[in-house]
This record gives sequence, C-alpha cells and structure tokens, in this order.
Amino acid sequence: MAEIDPDALLPNDHVKDAVLDGEITQLSRGAANRYAAAGDTFDLDGATVEVTDVEERTLGDLTDADAKREGSPSLEAYKRRMEQVHPGDFEWDGTSEIITYRFETLE
Repeated sequence: MAEIDPDALLPNDHVKDAVLDGEITQLSRGAANRYAAAGDTFDLDGATVEVTDVEERTLGDLTDADAKREGSPSLEAYKRRMEQVHPGDFEWDGTSEIITYRFETLE
C-alpha cells in the first residue's frame, strides 16, 4: 500500500470531481502502464480515496454495470465517450487489454 498522486490515475479535473461526487467509482486505462495497486490511497481535496481492486481485462469484458461505475449510462454511451475523448487515436477493439481500477472514498 502506498499513497499515490491522483494525477497519475485520474486524467483530468472533471473525472476528479466525479470521483468526489461518487459518480465515478471505477476507471479503466490502457494496460501499458499500471497506475495503482489495490490498497493504494490518494487525496482529493482533503478526502482520502482507496483503490479497492485492480483487474486486468479487455474492453470486451466491460459491461453496462462497468460503464455506469465509470460515469456513463450504458456501455454504448461509454464507447461513444471514449471515441470522443480520444479522437483519431482510439478505436473500440474488444480484444484491447486494459486495467480496471475500482476505488471508494473513505470516511
């Protein structure tokens, strides 16, 4: 367990705010880098957030429930959001390897 820099895991202020609001409790990133381990913590505006699970998966493993934890209403909406956020350099490929990080705010 270590304290990590939230900027390493969370890509922007919008995501950080959504984590603080409880709208995002999971984030999937490309498998090229591992940003955190289960048990790591980070500080967001005075709140401690703990990484509770880290799982190697593929994009094809994601479900509607995963998309909702990532702040999208459905898997289709999540796919569209990823294509908009990464224009020109992202194509949904179900075999692409990702790492999913789940976290919760501690009280």
